[in-house]
Amino acid sequence: MVDVVVPARNAAGTLGELLSRLPHRQVRTVVVVDNGSTDATSQIARDAGVVVLREPRGGHGAACLAAIAHLTSLPQPPDLVVFVPGDAAPDAGAVPALLAPFADDATELAIGVGARVGVADRAVHKLIGAVYRHRIHGAGGLRAIRYPALVALGMSDRGGGWDVEMLVRALKLGLQIVEVPLPGGGHGDPRRGAGRSLADGAAARGRSLFHILRHATMR
Repeated sequence: MVDVVVPARNAAGTLGELLSRLPHRQVRTVVVVDNGSTDATSQIARDAGVVVLREPRGGHGAACLAAIAHLTSLPQPPDLVVFVPGDAAPDAGAVPALLAPFADDATELAIGVGARVGVADRAVHKLIGAVYRHRIHGAGGLRAIRYPALVALGMSDRGGGWDVEMLVRALKLGLQIVEVPLPGGGHGDPRRGAGRSLADGAAARGRSLFHILRHATMR
């Protein structure tokens, strides 16, 4: 069973297209988490018939944590959880490609990789490679993970460091990570690449650096 989580803040302009591109026959539930929007994000999600949660406190990570709490409360949690940022409508069509590696039982985390990567993200990739001895080509917000692995990661970042925290925790735990090239190489703003940027904004860059160095020194 696959559940899709869409953290969305003021995504009224993209959410309808995103939801229409999802492979609904492969998905049990779509959960849109309205992250303090001031536009019609929640209404568009309700009109589409998906589950709508509200998390007005914190940022992207807080929205993802609210979705995890919801999935954990279900009588039967999903086997796989897919995260699709609310501003990544073109990339939503790549979800089937993101799910394909899980036909191999060893795969635990799959990350969508776009051809367009911003300068700040490239710096984050190089630092992760230097610290963890694991070369990555991209680590945007479009990703799929086995539910037990997601729980084991013990995610905590409530802001823009969520994506980096997930990656470095996964590396620290030795999860099997697969990079999935996105059809067309990613879309739109190169800072978004495969969904949202790892390091878009000073606060997110600071949180990314914090997680990279913190988990490198943890036993």
